[in-house]
Amino acid sequence: MPEKGHSKGPARAGEASTGSSAGALESIQSGAYVVDKAGRMLAVNAAALRLLGRSAGDMVGQDAHELLHRGAHGQPLAAAQCGMRQAFHGGRTAQGDQEFFARGDGSVLSVSWLLTPYELGGQETGTLVIFHSPDPPQSAGHTAGRPAVPLTEVERLALLAETTTRLTSTLDADEAVRRLTDLVLPRLADWVVIDLIVERDEVWRKAVVRADGSALQHRTDLEGPMPPVPEESPMPLSRALRGVASTLAGPETYRGAPDSGIAVEQRRLFEATGIHSAAIVPLRGARDVLGALTLGRSTTPGDYTDPDIPLFEDIGRRAALALDNARLFQRQRAVAETMQKYLLPQMPQVQGLEMAVRYLPAPDASQVGGDWYDAFTLPDGAIALAIGDVVGHDLEAAAGMAQMRNILRAYAWSQQHPASRVVTHLDEAIQPLTDVTMATLVFARLAQSADNAWQLTWTNAGHPPPLLVTREGLANYLTDGHGLLLGTGLRQHTTRADATAQLPPGSTLILYTDGLIETPGSSLDDGMERLRQHAAALAHRPLTSFTDELLRRAHPTGHDDVALLAVRTPR
Repeated sequence: MPEKGHSKGPARAGEASTGSSAGALESIQSGAYVVDKAGRMLAVNAAALRLLGRSAGDMVGQDAHELLHRGAHGQPLAAAQCGMRQAFHGGRTAQGDQEFFARGDGSVLSVSWLLTPYELGGQETGTLVIFHSPDPPQSAGHTAGRPAVPLTEVERLALLAETTTRLTSTLDADEAVRRLTDLVLPRLADWVVIDLIVERDEVWRKAVVRADGSALQHRTDLEGPMPPVPEESPMPLSRALRGVASTLAGPETYRGAPDSGIAVEQRRLFEATGIHSAAIVPLRGARDVLGALTLGRSTTPGDYTDPDIPLFEDIGRRAALALDNARLFQRQRAVAETMQKYLLPQMPQVQGLEMAVRYLPAPDASQVGGDWYDAFTLPDGAIALAIGDVVGHDLEAAAGMAQMRNILRAYAWSQQHPASRVVTHLDEAIQPLTDVTMATLVFARLAQSADNAWQLTWTNAGHPPPLLVTREGLANYLTDGHGLLLGTGLRQHTTRADATAQLPPGSTLILYTDGLIETPGSSLDDGMERLRQHAAALAHRPLTSFTDELLRRAHPTGHDDVALLAVRTPR
């Protein structure tokens, strides 16, 4: 504040610091004010007060730059970046446009301006500033017809593009909610509230988050289950959850007698958060309303306006798309997990033998795919072992796998041996009886001889060879008995071979699918050597620990699905 001796005292609204200045300012139809040599306002006219939504008491005596000059988004403007400030210190006449003044309610006013040296009386010289707005406000509140969120059109488009990219790149609903809060806080709001409609039309308040500087803080006491959506309620959140309309709201909206339990929770929300202005928009999925998004202001001055709603609705549509995709994926995964439970069988109990199986789905596919295993007892007491891979990584491949497995069981039960005959019949049946195009398979019979030794007989239809690891750590691939994969249509030109091997006491037979030995950037030979080395090193582990650790070591990237069947003979 300047010394009182430097002027004739602060002006009242519409008056200048001198009688001649008062008349001069009021004769100007545009906004006008006078500043002293330090940049403090000495007088302001009524047009300026109206445009800026301020009183004379708010302005007179204040530094004009600090009080008024802003960037396009309402942020404080450094003096070095302010063209008006530079012209003021230069003591020259200057003009400009596309500048912004801060209004009393926190919004910004686009202005064109002119400033010129101004005689204050005596030896003092000040500066006269005249400004007008190409889009002046129509009331002392927010600028009518203009958004309260200070974003340019380019910034809005960039925000929507970022929203689409970030939200649609996840298939996890919780992660989508987290990313949504990161996108809108604190850029568009002080608070974000996300209500989701879950099973049986129940509502769950998934997130109540506040922007605290650069950190986001959850109000977990306000999150959780909500009352049901009322069918006829005109209240904003109820309408949004029914997909009726987007609405602006404030604490006064819910101060009356509540018409539903949701209205009670909304009153509690406004009281607990201090939100003075909120915009509530539906989250509409492709088929149903998924919930509602609420953006709230508590510390940011000014209220949301109708022109803000289209931007928020665009964000809501993109969020709903991400949530809808996440829900569809979760439902598909639940179906796939159920299929996995029933399609991948339990191992038979065979005295003296230990068996362990593992199935790991591909991380970017359904929970089941074309990889499968099987083990069952045959009529003669032998154990049938199978490991296979149907082309594909989806539910269709899983369905084809189930068809092929059932046919294999039927042929194995009726034909029993040799293994090559069973697989030949299976190959003949694939095209007419299943949806499988191509598949690989190792089918084996494990039987105990009269001297209690275990003998393996197998045939291989284009599958990675079994691995046999002795108790002493000798690991070798069983490469005999190899033939064409299934489904080629070349059955008449090939004869499948059988191979036989003795399994030493305490040895471990490993049947696996190619996901265990495939690693991006490495050859299959490298993968097979890696598997052989790790299996040999783990030879003394108990079978459960052996399979778990073998998967961890030989399958570190987890980029493909894997089926693993391990059988250990008694010591």
